[in-house]
Amino acid sequence: MIRPKIPTMPQPTVPVAAPATVVEPTAVTPAKPSTSVPPVPARPTIQLTPGTALALVGGGTAVVLVVGAVLVSMLLAVTVTATSVAVCAVVLRSLLTRR
Repeated sequence: MIRPKIPTMPQPTVPVAAPATVVEPTAVTPAKPSTSVPPVPARPTIQLTPGTALALVGGGTAVVLVVGAVLVSMLLAVTVTATSVAVCAVVLRSLLTRR
């Protein structure tokens, strides 16, 4: 029925010669290990003093308390909303069943 047509590549009208490439062998010389001093690290090392350790613990505690307060307040908001919707549903049901 339907057969796909495969395009044929047109032949070049001008003969094209491939450029001649010359590959020259090169000698491989092994690298000599250097006996220099090891490089100094670019960043200084961090030293924890008792004051900075206490500040890190205090900061971490503050972050945990703030995130906990936010999560508890969101949970409380969801609870209050669900309770109010349930109360409205009960009131509407009682009003509709009286008629």
